[in-house]
Amino acid sequence: MQNLERLEKFRQLVKNKYLIYNSLFLNLPNENTSHTGIFIPLLHKLSKEGYAKDVEPKKIIEQFFQNHTDHLTKQEQFDLLFRMIQYIERQVVLFDSVEDAAFKSLKKQKLEEVLQPRNNSFEDLVEHFKNFSARVVFTAHPTQFYSNNVQGIMHELRLGIKADSITKIDSTLQQLAFTPFINRKKPTPFDEAQSIIFYLRYVYYDTLGGIYHNVTKRANLKPDFNPNLLELGFWPGGDRDGNPFVTAETTMEVASQLRVTIMKCYYNHLKVLMRKLTFSKVEEPLQKLKKKLYKQIFKKKNSLNSDEILKIMYKVRKLVVSDYNSLNVDLIDDYIGRVHLFGNHFATLDIRQDSSVHLEIMQSIFKKEFNVNYDDLSNEDKLYYLTEKSLQINPENYSDDLVVDTIKNVYQIKEIQKLNGKRGLHRYIISNSESIFDVLHVYALFKYCGYAPKDIHIDIVPLFETMDGMDNSEEVMNSLYENLIYKAHLQGRKKEQHIMLGFSDGTKDGGYLKANWEIYRTKERLTALSRNKGYQVVFFDGRGGPPARGGGKTHQFYAAQGNDIAKEKIQLTIQGQTITSVYGTQEQATYNFEQLLLAGVKAKGRKAWNPKHKSLMNKLADLSYQKYIELKSHDLFIPYLEDMTTLKYYGATNIGSRPTKRNKDAKLTLKDLRAIPFVGSWSLIRQNVPGYYGLGTALDQYRDDFSKIEELYHESTFFRSLILNSIMSMKKSYFPLTSYMKNDPVYGKFWKELRREYLLTKELVLKLTGQEKLMDNEELAKRSISMREQIILPLLTIQQFALQKIQDNDEDKVTYEKMVVRTLFGNINASRNSA
Repeated sequence: MQNLERLEKFRQLVKNKYLIYNSLFLNLPNENTSHTGIFIPLLHKLSKEGYAKDVEPKKIIEQFFQNHTDHLTKQEQFDLLFRMIQYIERQVVLFDSVEDAAFKSLKKQKLEEVLQPRNNSFEDLVEHFKNFSARVVFTAHPTQFYSNNVQGIMHELRLGIKADSITKIDSTLQQLAFTPFINRKKPTPFDEAQSIIFYLRYVYYDTLGGIYHNVTKRANLKPDFNPNLLELGFWPGGDRDGNPFVTAETTMEVASQLRVTIMKCYYNHLKVLMRKLTFSKVEEPLQKLKKKLYKQIFKKKNSLNSDEILKIMYKVRKLVVSDYNSLNVDLIDDYIGRVHLFGNHFATLDIRQDSSVHLEIMQSIFKKEFNVNYDDLSNEDKLYYLTEKSLQINPENYSDDLVVDTIKNVYQIKEIQKLNGKRGLHRYIISNSESIFDVLHVYALFKYCGYAPKDIHIDIVPLFETMDGMDNSEEVMNSLYENLIYKAHLQGRKKEQHIMLGFSDGTKDGGYLKANWEIYRTKERLTALSRNKGYQVVFFDGRGGPPARGGGKTHQFYAAQGNDIAKEKIQLTIQGQTITSVYGTQEQATYNFEQLLLAGVKAKGRKAWNPKHKSLMNKLADLSYQKYIELKSHDLFIPYLEDMTTLKYYGATNIGSRPTKRNKDAKLTLKDLRAIPFVGSWSLIRQNVPGYYGLGTALDQYRDDFSKIEELYHESTFFRSLILNSIMSMKKSYFPLTSYMKNDPVYGKFWKELRREYLLTKELVLKLTGQEKLMDNEELAKRSISMREQIILPLLTIQQFALQKIQDNDEDKVTYEKMVVRTLFGNINASRNSA
């Protein structure tokens, strides 16, 4: 589809439909809702004109009440502002639903186009799919501000919009008007798991199954050709890092729920299949399987596993081929393919914990079991105890709850693997890994819990996420590869080492350009080391929604990786808004999973780096890092976040079970602060600092020799993807919103420095890309962002007005704090990938 044609479709299917359906809000039976809708355009106009004249939000709100309302009391003003917040967040729901409904008309599927025998690359593509794997790992990280009830309403809205049914849309909007957005209490980890399992059952079973079967048919392959081609990973219930509410009981409960859910999918799918397989010789085995699946749905222990299902289905297939002219055998192959894909487990449950917690646990175990002080041991002695000693510790002998739960969790992994299969849980991830001991602590935990070395069917995964962690990663992995005990462990893992790299905390620690480049270089170094030692390294990327957390143009990022980086398997996290906005419908999920598969193909043929370009990248990254470190080290950096942004209000939204920082009792530090509230807070005040800060200063060093930068941009797909992602961050920035801060006696200079770097970066990336305005070369995405920002401009004004009142220590501070919390929902939902 040509670009102009796509833009016209966007105008017709998104902009016009939104404007038409938005008018229905004015006719809702709730008098307050219809009355409130009249004020939104008035505040929008005042905001737009006011910010153009450098008017502060407080004055804009005062003008609004003075010019457009009749002498309201303070309480009436509060009530109106809260109603306007609720109105706007529902407008965001409508826009999301309209845009999602139009997705298939705006995005064209690519897989069917390229997977054609007539294409010259067909045979290579088939071989690629036989050996490639893409895993998307769902996390419970709290960036989703839509409750389950609201998500259900959005699903109904999309159906109504696709059908152009005004009646259905009207009734659904009425339901939306009365449905609360706020959770009365924080969700439990199991609640979070249930929320994502909904998508597994109703989106990903059909989506991944359909893609896999499509590849099978088009490439003329058997249904078991590559059960790992498309994989799902799962963190809710297993991710303990900074979440005290995840327990061994939670992990077992979630593992059971995943297993039961896939059996439900198999059962419902089989009922549909049996309508097509009405042949006498297959009736008995199919009925037998149906009864077994039904019973399994209500059992916590296995009475049926995927191997048994496959045995029956292959028998049925053989009968259909031999006795019934292969009628509907294609449907049987589709079913068989899904059982190969999803097994007993549906999604692979990962365990994750911070390295500092493992250290505390080792200290407790060494004191009780060996009667030694762990910290007093030499490195050689530590290695001896961690690799040579075996125990059968009893969790009941320990008093610390965290130690007890960790031991129980390690013990139960064997049972989960028995019930869900080894694919159901095979990774233990260690956050903030910086030394060989961080990995060996986990290996020792298994041996101390009675596992024989040959029975540790677990990939122990170091997560390198800080600059120091990435700098040390090569030394750490070399030491592990040279350790005889760990070498033996890797032999049992098919000589495959999983390594996770954290974009989120990497950016928080090193800034946008430095973090992305260091992750790239770390991958190159670890790939070379692993290949040299005879191991296959699998990189698992901890990516968030926005560019500042490794998101943005994900497919381009993977396609840009050269042959010096292992890419036989692509693995990445998705979370919150990314789940619903990028993978939330079957059309979206199909498109984006296919893009991941094809990104792996494109990466195979990527030419090697020009040495001078790599040298230039190093210099740019270092220059950017120096600038970011100056900011991070500034005395006002943390106070600014606490006093001038929405950071402290994240926890009050009740969107996630996990605290906003790792150490809840300690004073706020950047190290303990979670990347999500860190990045999200900059986004919510439209400054987006983590998405560009330092880039402009780095580019400015080459202002007089800019042709070097232009050559790098045109020659390096990787650098180009970084620049385009940063442009997206800047497009979602709007410094006039917070221009009042420049006059603040404490933070004025600090705000001016943030804006200076933004303006400098904007100037130079526009020059580099040959654009007049940000995202001119991505008009479709630009229009989507612009419409969203227009919808929530009044909401942003209310948010900043409330923050100003809080900063003034107004007598109604408590009410204004509630107001800030309420603005977070529509604000972050409109941004979709802001945190």
